[in-house]
Amino acid sequence: MTRQTARALRLTVFVGESDTWHHRPLYSEIVHRAHAAGLAGASVFRGIEGFGASSLIHTSRLLSLSEDLPVAVVIVDTELRVRAFLPHLDDIVTEGLVTLDECEVIRYTGPGDDPGPADTKGKNWL
Repeated sequence: MTRQTARALRLTVFVGESDTWHHRPLYSEIVHRAHAAGLAGASVFRGIEGFGASSLIHTSRLLSLSEDLPVAVVIVDTELRVRAFLPHLDDIVTEGLVTLDECEVIRYTGPGDDPGPADTKGKNWL
């Protein structure tokens, strides 16, 4: 096993589960745009409870309020790639919150993996 570390930027987009873009879940559109932009990866996390600017608490415990649970789309890549991706959000995120955090990435590769400077898509993590 090989362990590699690098500096990165984490982009988190907080939206509602019921938010859509052209009849498609907004979180799905963000993931597909990140993929098309060649970013290293994106994950969607569904919250079980939360509130936003409206101050209305949404929770999975009450059926009437479980229709718009909080969703976080998390993307981690180099700062340059993440910042270049931000304009892709401008026309689709009409309500929500975006945060940017510097982070350190620890990447583990197995004995058969090539831990070279670039992956199959040419992304240099180190």
